[in-house]
Amino acid sequence: MKVKDLLGHGFEALSLPDGDREIDGVYIGDLLSWVMGRAQMDNAWITIMNNVNVVAVASLADTSCVILAEGVAMTDELKETAEAKDVNVLGSADPIFETAVRLAGLIG
Repeated sequence: MKVKDLLGHGFEALSLPDGDREIDGVYIGDLLSWVMGRAQMDNAWITIMNNVNVVAVASLADTSCVILAEGVAMTDELKETAEAKDVNVLGSADPIFETAVRLAGLIG
């Protein structure tokens, strides 16, 4: 499934410079050093962190997208950095667990 295919299924685009990126798995975490060492390439990363370091970690781990769960807002700085670094960021109003369950059902 492509990142852009999540739109309309409870996910909204906050920054979508590369919506054709494929999703191959899910990683959930908020400890950035942990995510850096464990998230896999093309994973969708679910977090509640919304600072610019998220973009750096997503880029290093080569995740397909970051999903800000629980209605976490995207800061202007995060949006600018995500677009400059071609990092997809989506939003979900649901708690992390429900976001992950919905995402797992969609990517199968």
